[in-house]
Amino acid sequence: MGRTTTLRGGLGGKSATAAEQAWVEVIEKMDETYAELVRYEVELEDKNATLEETQGFLASVLASMSDVLVVCDHNGLVQQVNESLEAIVGVKASELAGRPLPSLFVADQRDMVSGLLTRVRRAPLHDHELRLDNGAQGTPVSMNCTARRDHRGRFAGVVLIGRPLGELRRAYEALHQAHEELKGAQRRLLEAEKMASLGRLVAGVAHEINNPVSFVYSNVHALHRYIERLTEYLDCVHGHGLGAAQEALRARLRIDHVAADIDPLMAGAMEGCERVRDIVQGLREFSASTPRETRPFDLVPVLRRAAAWVARVVPRTLVVECDLPETLMWRGHPGRWQQVFTNILQNANDAMADLAAPRVFVHAGGDTDRAWVEVRDVGPGIPEDAMERIFEPFFTGKRVGEGLGLGLAISYGIVSEAGGLLSAYNHDGGGAVFRVELPMTEAGA
Repeated sequence: MGRTTTLRGGLGGKSATAAEQAWVEVIEKMDETYAELVRYEVELEDKNATLEETQGFLASVLASMSDVLVVCDHNGLVQQVNESLEAIVGVKASELAGRPLPSLFVADQRDMVSGLLTRVRRAPLHDHELRLDNGAQGTPVSMNCTARRDHRGRFAGVVLIGRPLGELRRAYEALHQAHEELKGAQRRLLEAEKMASLGRLVAGVAHEINNPVSFVYSNVHALHRYIERLTEYLDCVHGHGLGAAQEALRARLRIDHVAADIDPLMAGAMEGCERVRDIVQGLREFSASTPRETRPFDLVPVLRRAAAWVARVVPRTLVVECDLPETLMWRGHPGRWQQVFTNILQNANDAMADLAAPRVFVHAGGDTDRAWVEVRDVGPGIPEDAMERIFEPFFTGKRVGEGLGLGLAISYGIVSEAGGLLSAYNHDGGGAVFRVELPMTEAGA
């Protein structure tokens, strides 16, 4: 009996030991499983954080895009858009989700967009000009369309990216304007070089003319004095009586007629010399190498000279009526101001090209504050669309080849540089008026 009891006790101990070992193994497996779960949870939290960070990054990128973005599924239904497209169409992204892609565009282009969705399955599409529907005429955009595929390479939808053409057109216009300004600067440099060469040429011609005119003018003065003496001598001889032969010779040679005609001839010769002298002086002032030097001078002779020059060079009769004071003191370089008024008078003459009887009125005056000159023509006046641009370089209403459009621009620059104002307006009685004003402190009374 005792032996049997011992055996049972031994068997019972072995069974308890096996059960405990099994529980230990179960607990270890549970610990391993829990550790795996904790590790999976940590990894999942890390992945979720990374996913949230990626989503935030993508959302910030989409929000900062100036181009429009549309993502559609394989049925052509909108899945996602960015803020740029929302701003153009004026509809929130939540309201656009699920709408057919063609509905985002104007009605007359929706069939075209449906065709693009079919074509994009085969190859990407680039630079298609479409108009997004914003309730008005539509906003033009340049669209690029690409197919979107899943991880198995199956067609999953399309992605459209477009840039509003307004921005591109503004950039193109700015580039075009800069290009035109560069060409204008090149033309102005070329014209400035031409004017400099012309000035040197005119200065040389004026110098060459001035020498012979000077001794002709002095000789005419001497001849005038000699003729006075000869006339006095002939009068004395004729007063004492002549013989028949001398009287016949006097009649045949028409001495009395010659004596009477000498004074007008000499006066005309002296007037011609003086006019040539004035022209030479004007040319020298016009081509002076230091035109920025200023000094007080009388503007009235400059105005009369400019009017005479323009009236002579035009191929028809131009009547210039001047209402000028005896003197009008101005300040500057006479040659530059003669260029100003020559350009204005020439412009007035060009404006009356179709008139049979062109006429220009030049009126000048001054008070305690300012001196002014007005030039008025009787032409058709200045068109409204040209009024704001009339003093721009290279702006002209003439046909191609008839003018560069620099005269008024140069005049405006000279007047502005002197602290004055050059303005233009249409006269109530017809024609255009150009007015030059200069403060009296600059004009010099």
